[in-house]
Amino acid sequence: MKALIVLLVLISSTTLAQVAKSPEEVSPLLIGQQVPDISLKSADNQEQQLRSLVAEKPTVLLFYRGGWCPYCNAHLSEIQEAEEAIIDQGYQILAISPDAPANLQTTEDDKQIHYQLYSDADGTLMEAMGIAFKAPENYLGLLEKSSEGENQGILPVPSVFVIDTNGNIEFEYVNPDYKTRISGKLLLAIIENLH
Repeated sequence: MKALIVLLVLISSTTLAQVAKSPEEVSPLLIGQQVPDISLKSADNQEQQLRSLVAEKPTVLLFYRGGWCPYCNAHLSEIQEAEEAIIDQGYQILAISPDAPANLQTTEDDKQIHYQLYSDADGTLMEAMGIAFKAPENYLGLLEKSSEGENQGILPVPSVFVIDTNGNIEFEYVNPDYKTRISGKLLLAIIENLH
């Protein structure tokens, strides 16, 4: 019986870390589950542990496809407009993409983003969060270039998670249609109603 339980735990944890074949087939972590403790790189190439970052204050964790994506850039800018009100609620915003640290800096400068951008170039966090999918073939060269060779052809479904300081997911918005994003106003309303 004990061996069966161990086997089931191994199977379920392996299933969560798989890369979906399409955006519609992702299996994101659920509300109430904890985010994994995975290392990310900041725009200045410093390694940070996700759990350490979210332990500082409640967090809006935003996953985007990359600085090359016009829909992502529009969303980053919209969230930037809501940043002050989100911070007033006691939250921080962390945005994560497959871009290499140098490309994060370009996005920060071009879009005048004030919140923190982090690199998950090899997709480890995307996979662990259950939002990674196999990128269409026409994206492979772009992903290899923007990740400086780290990304092996996976993209995140653009997603927003609200995380408490213990790393628990309190809210999530995961939409396979990369053109449809949660608005800054709706995100703020959700945050205001969480506590």
